[in-house]
Amino acid sequence: MVPITVLALAGALPALSAGEISGKVTLKGTPKPEIPITLDQTCGPIVHTPITTRHFVVGPDKGLANVFVYIKQGAPASPPAASQQPVLDQASCQYEPYVMGVVTGQKFVIRNSDPVMHNVHATPKVNKEFNFAQPIKGQTNSVSFDKPEVLVRMMCNVHPWMFAYIGVVDHPYFAVTGKDGSFKIPNLPAGKYTIEAYHLKAGAKSQEITVGADEKKTANFELEAPAPQ
Repeated sequence: MVPITVLALAGALPALSAGEISGKVTLKGTPKPEIPITLDQTCGPIVHTPITTRHFVVGPDKGLANVFVYIKQGAPASPPAASQQPVLDQASCQYEPYVMGVVTGQKFVIRNSDPVMHNVHATPKVNKEFNFAQPIKGQTNSVSFDKPEVLVRMMCNVHPWMFAYIGVVDHPYFAVTGKDGSFKIPNLPAGKYTIEAYHLKAGAKSQEITVGADEKKTANFELEAPAPQ
């Protein structure tokens, strides 16, 4: 009989030999100031901190958050793990997270954590539109998108300042930059890829990169704030 420890190690080998791309996205230039949001009578009593738009979330060293970084070309299509169901929450009258990613066909959960009614309205250009209400605190609905699309806009028709954006790709090789602009895409098979960093307001940039087995590569991007109009 093969020892259990050996079997466990053998099962871990593919992950150990996988490649990785990490890096940082920075912003060049100065974006427009964010716009303060005036809350309505339903959200005013439950939101205790002033909120603004989230067009540009920039760290002290110009790191840019909420950038969807993904393998645009070269990644093998693969189904998502059935056990993984990302959550798009509605909390304090904002969608959280503001930007997220899912795999085509992957079920993800939309939750209302507020004691007010929200209306979940997906407005894709490629995928099928959906629109439903969530009137009950704690209500969840499970949905999915069938086709790749970067990015799908989510909105609330009840509260017109509420937006979120979802990157839909046919593989799990994507990330969203954190507050410092950093990202990491692990478990990549060896290969040659086109990696793209996409931001709603600052546009997109891509680069070619080759990753070997068990190799860690760095890919940094600099996006530019639009010129004032």
